[in-house]
Amino acid sequence: MLNLSKEELVFLVQNYYDAFIVAVFAISVTFFISKVCRRGSDHIPGRLGLPFIGETFSFLRATNSTKGCYDFIRCRRQWYGKWFKTRIFGKIHVFVPSTEGAKTIFTNDFANFNKGYVKSMADAVGDKSLLCVPHESHKRIRRLLSDPFSMNSLSKFVKTFDKMLSERLKELEESGKSFSVLDFSMKITFDAMCNMLMSITEDSLLRQIEKDCTAVSDAMLSIPIMIPGTRYYRGIKARRRLIEGFRAMISRRRNGEESCEDFLQSMLARDPYPENEKLSDSEIMDNLLTLIIAGQTTTAAAMMWSVKYLDENTEAQQRLREEQLSITRNKSDGASLALEDVNRMSYGLKVVKETLRMSNVLLWFPRVALNDCTIEGFEIKKGWHVDIDATCIHFDPDLYKDPEQFNPSRFDEMQKPYSFIPFGSGARTCLGMNMAKVTMLIFLHRLTSGYKWTVDDQDPSLEKKTHIPRLSSGCPISLTPLNNGM
Repeated sequence: MLNLSKEELVFLVQNYYDAFIVAVFAISVTFFISKVCRRGSDHIPGRLGLPFIGETFSFLRATNSTKGCYDFIRCRRQWYGKWFKTRIFGKIHVFVPSTEGAKTIFTNDFANFNKGYVKSMADAVGDKSLLCVPHESHKRIRRLLSDPFSMNSLSKFVKTFDKMLSERLKELEESGKSFSVLDFSMKITFDAMCNMLMSITEDSLLRQIEKDCTAVSDAMLSIPIMIPGTRYYRGIKARRRLIEGFRAMISRRRNGEESCEDFLQSMLARDPYPENEKLSDSEIMDNLLTLIIAGQTTTAAAMMWSVKYLDENTEAQQRLREEQLSITRNKSDGASLALEDVNRMSYGLKVVKETLRMSNVLLWFPRVALNDCTIEGFEIKKGWHVDIDATCIHFDPDLYKDPEQFNPSRFDEMQKPYSFIPFGSGARTCLGMNMAKVTMLIFLHRLTSGYKWTVDDQDPSLEKKTHIPRLSSGCPISLTPLNNGM
């Protein structure tokens, strides 16, 4: 260290003052220019934090709050603007908030982008799941899985689900007890999916499978370390039990011990086919698990939100009820719905769409950049995760007038491309899209044409520790038969 006296210091300042000022000015200008350059058109603001850790704990804290995990995104958008980046579970994530960005990513799926999930999510559903496989496998698996989920193939499901739903709503109405719409929807969608996929109807077996599927779903956003007692540990253990059960069922069917007309049997009937025309056992089992979890959790949550939104918007509720009653009047007493009836629910479909727009049961769609690229002038590095923020798009006031208002009639008009993406878009559009819509329409038909209801808990708090936004109360309601409540 220099040991200067006061006199020497004064001498230096007096003789080198100009040089000192120039140096400070030069450093300031350099710093300013570097900041401007970094914040130019290619700079995405945000905070990456420490390697691997990043903002993971902040994200998990939001997930564990009653505001939900999207509060993490909402806060950073307030801090940094619509575009921002962060680091979660060791990966850099860029949240893409626009239709233009969504189009760029969706139309270049597999070419420049691939599906991107956090490790815990991929571990939970399996590496042969449609959510995780590479391009060539994805095309083959999706093609082989698609037919049972086409509109033409859903006729049997419509009648089965309508009968199941009618009976269970009647039981609840006769009990006179308040019930959670979320719990009811979770159970009935789960039972309907297991019936369609594997012909499982025994209640004790259904409840055990449901318990394990819930553990797997809970593990999908967790720290992927196998420590006993953690959500990840419980979820992976539950996954192993489910796979063992699926493997035993496949073995029984191949040995002729049981045979059913269902999704699983249609997959096993392809055993003699060439390799590219059938699924391996691992592909069947991972996708059975994926279809059950995806089909239950998202659809059940949307059903719950539809009840809440209709309760808060009596004009939309009454218009929907009138449409559904007109369908009922054209059918004989006790007759089940047919697919043709569902196709006539034009206003009902708008209610479903508006529910999906506002509830955002899929908050964003994750992808990974396969190469360095540019989206709307922002530089994206290879390996970064780019998350199409459906929630931000669906609440953009430039796309939807009064986006916070529940207004099914907004779908009287054609929407701008990539402005309505509850099921994604392009090559990876949700396989169960038609089934989800049909399930919601049947539910809304039976609820509004047969009953009035009151919501018994208006608490808006969200359920903790879930990647799907759901009311912590479950939206409890009490039913009144329509003919007694008019």
